[in-house]
Amino acid sequence: MILCHLTSPTIDRYLSVVKTPRTLIESLSETLSEQFSKLTPDEQFLDKFQENFRRMTRRFDTPGPEVRVCETFEIEGVEVRLFVPFGPLPTVGPTIIYAHGGGFVSCDTHTHEGIIRRLANASFCRVLAVEYRLAPKHPFPAAPDDVETVLHWALDARGESRGIDGNKLVVAGDSAGGNIAAWLAQKYRNRIKAQVLFYPLMQLVDVKPANPGPQDWLQIGTVALKYIQDHYVAGADAKDTKVSPLFEDDLDGMPPAYVLTCGLDPLRDEGKLYAEKLKASGTTVVQLYEKTMPHGFLNFAKAFPRANTVPMEAADFVRAQFPILPQVKKARP
Repeated sequence: MILCHLTSPTIDRYLSVVKTPRTLIESLSETLSEQFSKLTPDEQFLDKFQENFRRMTRRFDTPGPEVRVCETFEIEGVEVRLFVPFGPLPTVGPTIIYAHGGGFVSCDTHTHEGIIRRLANASFCRVLAVEYRLAPKHPFPAAPDDVETVLHWALDARGESRGIDGNKLVVAGDSAGGNIAAWLAQKYRNRIKAQVLFYPLMQLVDVKPANPGPQDWLQIGTVALKYIQDHYVAGADAKDTKVSPLFEDDLDGMPPAYVLTCGLDPLRDEGKLYAEKLKASGTTVVQLYEKTMPHGFLNFAKAFPRANTVPMEAADFVRAQFPILPQVKKARP
């Protein structure tokens, strides 16, 4: 979400932030902060915001692998896209419910299709991706409510005709979508088999990292998170675990978790803290730390080759939860 604010030249600077002189970064920070201060939640801005992200993904991402089926339909008024990969899938089998990132105010399953296709292809799982409503037109709790509606549908075995086993579900998401997936895993811990959290946004009380580093000099994360506070949280209780899953203290019986955090990510500390809390509760956690990666890198496979392989590694984790699935697979190109 944070990278999608920027123009292409600014992206190039951001990607080399650790090699950039501090004086230049501070100057750029002032310019960006001034620009962000003028942002308003009108449709024109959001349309431009979305198109900027699409342009960046077209430039820096590679097409995801082919899938056998990609179909769009509605579940109780919520649009979803079902991705069915190639391979020896069971007639009714494990399915990943996926919530895309975008700070609750932008993006969709199309901007995140590369991630979704890689995860589906490598896991041998169907992926049901949710087009949840976005703020500011639809502030909290619209987004988590929409994803919960889809999860309910799957849990109630209403997706069997589409190959979805309601007893073998995984919740997953990146950034804001990781926030939703974490909350759903907490609420439905006895029915969810696993959770996959890519650089999750775990709280919306504090917008600045507790331990700022050179990667925070641009202050892009601070401004973006403040925007989300104003237009997504929009006066709701930010300490509510439905907004900030990090604050859930009862984590007994949580499903196994795969948690990705990044060194150049303003959200790195909260993602790491949540993984540690899960471990302390006795939850099985696979924790991946990408020291040189920024927030949102999974959308930019041309710039970051690890964006191709991280979803495959997460898929290994998912397959390990379901013996019914092939445990060794050569990923399709």
